[in-house]
Amino acid sequence: MISRRGFLGRAGLLAAGLTLERTAPGATVPAQGALDPRTLTPWVDALPLPEVLRNSGLRASSDKPDVQLPFYRVAMREIHQKVHRDLPPTRMWGFNNSSPGPIFETRSGEGLIVEWANELPTKHFLPIDHTLHGAELDKPEVRSVVHLHGGRTPAASDGYPEDWVVPGKSLVYHYPNRQDAALLFYHDHTMGINRLNIYAGMQGLFVVRDEVEDRLNLPAGKYEIPLLLYDRFLHTDGQMEYPVSPDPKVPWVPEIYSNAMLANGKLFPYVDVEPRRYRLRVMNGSNARFFRISMGSLLEMHQIGSDQGLLPAPVSMKRILLAPAERTDFVFDFSAHAGEKILLQSDSFQILQFRVATSGTTDTSSLPQTLRPVVRIAESQAVKTRRLTLDETMNGVQESMGMMLNKTPWHMPVTEKPVLNTSEIWELVNLTEDAHPIHLHLVRFQVLDRRTMDKFHYQDKGELRFYGPAVAPGPDEMGWKDTVRCEPGTVTRIIVPFEGYAGRYVWHCHILEHEDNEMMRPYEVIAPSATQG
Repeated sequence: MISRRGFLGRAGLLAAGLTLERTAPGATVPAQGALDPRTLTPWVDALPLPEVLRNSGLRASSDKPDVQLPFYRVAMREIHQKVHRDLPPTRMWGFNNSSPGPIFETRSGEGLIVEWANELPTKHFLPIDHTLHGAELDKPEVRSVVHLHGGRTPAASDGYPEDWVVPGKSLVYHYPNRQDAALLFYHDHTMGINRLNIYAGMQGLFVVRDEVEDRLNLPAGKYEIPLLLYDRFLHTDGQMEYPVSPDPKVPWVPEIYSNAMLANGKLFPYVDVEPRRYRLRVMNGSNARFFRISMGSLLEMHQIGSDQGLLPAPVSMKRILLAPAERTDFVFDFSAHAGEKILLQSDSFQILQFRVATSGTTDTSSLPQTLRPVVRIAESQAVKTRRLTLDETMNGVQESMGMMLNKTPWHMPVTEKPVLNTSEIWELVNLTEDAHPIHLHLVRFQVLDRRTMDKFHYQDKGELRFYGPAVAPGPDEMGWKDTVRCEPGTVTRIIVPFEGYAGRYVWHCHILEHEDNEMMRPYEVIAPSATQG
């Protein structure tokens, strides 16, 4: 275990090529009965592919009662699911009897309605910290509300953290899907226990497709593989353990990093592939771990997309860095590896084995030199620039007590009120020792640049003193994003068009332990006729 004080931070570790094999400072994980994944035989379970959801008829839209939309009912339930052949079934919470949940296959502009039904038990099986805002003792132990991450969604269907329901109740949400093709995901977003519900298994993938993507003739059907990756602590009896602090009254810890790496809910799975091009849609579903994805011994991957869809052109990559909630879309050509076994890895962690057949069908797919135009937004189009800090509060022994955005707790009045159909620049000033993946609900945005600065001078004087010039994003970040990595001691600038809907949304760090302990704030998109804040 390594103290975070004076520590490089995740970004520094990754830049140095080191791994992230640690738990949070002060966290306790019972050693007796803890599973050592290296004792298991790898590559004995086939990679599960999520079931594709089928609608159960049509239902009227809430905002347009005369419009009938496909209707889906998805139930949140406790399940017991095997993560490895040689382990007993693991207790989890999932959607429609699986974790990750089933996958939505949708098309741009074709809306749908989902009833999210809470059929969970009334007692939580992971440790609740009742000192956290929104998780007090007067709240029911088991609550849930679902957020479609990356969705351009009306506020009433966005999954506001305080709009939770208890077992026996449900929420009906409308997803218009008026957005470009992209890999999104849905997950629990309950105030104060979000990290526990997702750790228990409550997340799944949501794919939006469109005609622009169709025309590119990318690998499709069985040659497109969705991968939801995340880490968990497991015992030898197959059960999950969520690390806690030494104080049972305040069990929250600032981050967790586990040593069992799961792909679509399996530990060390394999997948059979043909010697041809495949499209891999990968999402980081961990609570806190950053992945650095590679294929084999740093074989070439062609990244074609990120959070909010396709890049302007393919980018040759040897490694792809993914913070929690970030997605990547890449094409890998197995044609030169017939008969081989290739591992998908994250630094020292082996996650998935590809078994390449000696022959296969003729590959008629394409990898076009251009994908989808992404017009860069001129900074001059921004009507406002906001400077917002990422902060950490410490106790007397220099251990984290929690994180904040702009030194403002969740319950304080809304301070960010962008006007609908205008663009703003947000300067995210990271004064902590961690890299934070910052997510804004509703919108997509573009990364402008990053610039290192003297954070101690800023804390002392409130002035930005930079160490060097601004660094533009790499080609892998030149598409549309909804989650941005903010490195320690760095100002990260994004330009955000606030399009879609007026209403109250949230922005937050997607390290779930941070989000659950005050590193989340509401913001409100207001109609042009209202007074701008």
